[in-house]
Amino acid sequence: MKDVSSRNAPPQPEEREVRTAEVAAPTEIQFAGRPLRKDAERNRQRILRAAAEVFTERGLEATLDDVARRAGVGVGTVYRRFPDKASLADALFEQRIDLLVDLAERAYGEPDAWDGLVSFLERAAETMAGDRGLRQMLMFVAHGHDRVSYARDRMRPAVGRLLERAQKAGQVREDLAATDIPVFEFMLSVIAEHAREVRPEIWRRYLALWLDALQPARASYTPLPEPELTVDEYAKAMQTSPLGRHLTSSKQGAVKPPPAPPQPPTAPGNTQ
Repeated sequence: MKDVSSRNAPPQPEEREVRTAEVAAPTEIQFAGRPLRKDAERNRQRILRAAAEVFTERGLEATLDDVARRAGVGVGTVYRRFPDKASLADALFEQRIDLLVDLAERAYGEPDAWDGLVSFLERAAETMAGDRGLRQMLMFVAHGHDRVSYARDRMRPAVGRLLERAQKAGQVREDLAATDIPVFEFMLSVIAEHAREVRPEIWRRYLALWLDALQPARASYTPLPEPELTVDEYAKAMQTSPLGRHLTSSKQGAVKPPPAPPQPPTAPGNTQ
C-alpha cells in the first residue's frame, strides 16, 4: 500500500524544476511571437549577463551549467530560453555587435571627424581585448551565416559613415575601405589573445602604428603607448597563447616511434 503522506509532501527542488519546465515550455512556445513576460525577460537578461561574464573569463569552453550557476537560476531555466550553447552565443554575439554599433554612433557625434574615428577604433579594440568570449565568437563567426549577416548589416552603415566623413575631411587616405576596419579590429583582438598572459595592453602599440598609416601625410609619427615585447616576453607569449599551448600539448602527446630492432651481430672479417 502506498504511503499517503508521500503524495502530500512538497515537491523536491528537482521535481519543481521538471514540473516548472513542463508547464512553462508549452506556454512560451505557444506565444513565441509575443514579448516575454516581465519575469521571463528578467531571467533572460540575467542569463545573458552571466553568460557575458563567464564567456569573458573562460571563453566558449564554458557550459550552460556554468552560466546557470553564475546567473543563480536552474539549468532548466537556461535551456527554456536557449536550447543550446550556440543559441546563447548567437544572442550574446548580437548584443555585442549592438554595443559596437552604439560606440560608432556615439563617435559620429564627435565634432572632429578624425577624433571620432580614433575614438571608435580605440573603444572597439578595448571592448574586444577585454572580452575573450567575443574574440572567440569573431574568430569562429564563419561557422554561423546568420552571425555574419547580422554583423555586416548592423556594422557596415555605422562604421562607413565614420570613415567617409574622415575621408571627405582629408584626414584619412582615400583607398581605405569600410571592410578594412573590422579586419584590423580582428587583428588587434588576436594580438590581445596572443599576449594576454604577458602584456594585455600591447594591442595599443599596434593601434597607434595603424593610425599613423591611415593618414594620407604626416610630418611626424605618434609616440607608441606601449614598448615592444622583450625577447623573453615574446617567448612567454608564444608558450602561453592558445596556439602555443595547443602545439605544446600536441608535441607532448605525440606517440614516440618504437625503437629500432637490434641488428644481428656482424661475422668476423665481414664489413658488409
